[in-house]
Amino acid sequence: MSDDIDEPPDSNGADRTAEPFTYNGGRVDPGESANIRYGISETYLGDPVRIPVTVINGEHPGPTVFLSAAAHGDELNGIEVVREVAHDWDHSNLHGTLICLPVMNVHGFLAQERYLPIYDRDLNRSFPGREGSTSARRMAHQIFTNFIEPCDIGLDFHTSTRGRTNMLHVRANMENQKVARVAKAFSSNVIIAGEGPSGTLRREATAVGIPTITIEMGEAHRFQRQLIDRALTGVASVLAEFGLHPESSVHWPGWRTIIDDDNEKTWIRADAGGIVDMKRGRSELVKEGEVICVITNPFKEEEDIVTVEAPFTGLIVGVLENPVVYPGNPLCHLVGLTPDTLTALERERTMEHAGSDRRISESALE
Repeated sequence: MSDDIDEPPDSNGADRTAEPFTYNGGRVDPGESANIRYGISETYLGDPVRIPVTVINGEHPGPTVFLSAAAHGDELNGIEVVREVAHDWDHSNLHGTLICLPVMNVHGFLAQERYLPIYDRDLNRSFPGREGSTSARRMAHQIFTNFIEPCDIGLDFHTSTRGRTNMLHVRANMENQKVARVAKAFSSNVIIAGEGPSGTLRREATAVGIPTITIEMGEAHRFQRQLIDRALTGVASVLAEFGLHPESSVHWPGWRTIIDDDNEKTWIRADAGGIVDMKRGRSELVKEGEVICVITNPFKEEEDIVTVEAPFTGLIVGVLENPVVYPGNPLCHLVGLTPDTLTALERERTMEHAGSDRRISESALE
């Protein structure tokens, strides 16, 4: 791992030499790429459990970046992001190395479950792992020591859990300047600041000097093309920022808000059990007092209808998809916006609506 990523490397490679990428059992030389099935555990039958890894080592020197997905086995959007970067992009002028880990939780992926189906362990609470520990920590140790620790920067892709969906946003420790640079380079509109729970890949990688962010996008069990394409724009922006693709440009998202402890934010939770009629969706702006959803019983009896209103003006970052709740279940994640950000967002939405209306009118004339 490089100690300094403050400036992109010299694009001419004049003062550095590209080096092989090595892991336990192999190496990938400069100008080469490799698709690896790397053993991290064994099944009940003693058969090997292998994770897919693609290493692309550029001819030119530069940072080493990992892209990881499916630490939770049912979170699929990130898998397609990592695969497309690894196999569909042109890396002929790559300055640095890409480590692409599209499916880290192979057990969960095969079962289409969030956790490792081995005592329901959470792989993304098990990093950096440890030899001689639980099965999850042993797997995490193999991944971390071979493919995370050699890196300079990390992008870890997730979705919301089953039954909920997220707008695309970044989670990052914004008190760490190097992490903040990665987060801003990804060019999402929303960054939620925080260190992250213990054992998560982004927290533990950052702790050993690899500035890492989490990208949340969409919902489990599906590919969502619009979100995948938006995430690919973010990846390209990060690679441009750190000089891996020196011919590319960093992307500006148009507006950005960083949500920290000084912002209004809340998970709005159900105060009654029942069936939810959600009135507002992911990425929508709601004004204070506007109805977000109503909760009814099977008979839709008026006296039992519960109306849920926005406690403040804000942006819906995450929202319920499964329309049934117990009291206390989350309904939506609402974050407040600064006046300037609110103005920029409203201007963007007005322009989008105007463009949509114009396209409809042009279509009607054809």
